[in-house]
Amino acid sequence: MRYFIQLSFDGTDYHGWQIQKNAHSVQAELNAALNTVLRQPVETTGCGRTDTGVHAREFFVHFDYESDALNLEDALHQLNCILPKDISLQKIYPLHAKAHARYDASSRTYEYHLHKLKDPFQNHYSAFYPYDLDADKMNELSSVLMEYNDFSCFSKTGTQNLTNICKITSANWKSDNGNTVFTIAADRFLRNMVRAIVGTLVQAGRGKLSEEQFRKILNSKDRKEAGFSVPAEGLSLVRVIYPYLIP
Repeated sequence: MRYFIQLSFDGTDYHGWQIQKNAHSVQAELNAALNTVLRQPVETTGCGRTDTGVHAREFFVHFDYESDALNLEDALHQLNCILPKDISLQKIYPLHAKAHARYDASSRTYEYHLHKLKDPFQNHYSAFYPYDLDADKMNELSSVLMEYNDFSCFSKTGTQNLTNICKITSANWKSDNGNTVFTIAADRFLRNMVRAIVGTLVQAGRGKLSEEQFRKILNSKDRKEAGFSVPAEGLSLVRVIYPYLIP
């Protein structure tokens, strides 16, 4: 039987979702908990990978279990008791054998949070950026993203991506009392892509980047032409959509 798990995690103390040698990961914690509760070796596959310090309000994984007698409610309760406080499971779904947490996702949505005033209570979930930002100007340039599909200029170099083609379906900024949120949705994202987009567009918000310059960056397909990558703590995966799961 194949199962999906819907979960969320605070990525502050993790080197991302994916298991790595000599590093603390969310996947390692979840696999260990599943092995304990199900009493057999279990390997999970996530809907994507997150960088060190990045959070997920909604994340999905799939795993196979050699039995059709899994009590979903009991398993969910036991797993949440074992897992650390910064990982929470919301639901376990039984699905068809070919369901895939990564490849079947039709859309992913990220949020990036910035705060202008220094605030120790926002440090883990928002990046401190002490400058005035013009949200209207950043939204103007964000709309340009929908005209492109090759985002090599925002991709971390040295990755093993087969393609840098993505379809961005929405991208917008909202500001309120010094707090600014960037929300972006696409069919897929490249490594470091959202943080590089934010680091580029805030320059427009400060009046330092024109639409012509932004298009030049996109057309260059060169990471060195784009802006800096903003800190990881402001980034959260907030929604993942599958055609066979009802929100």
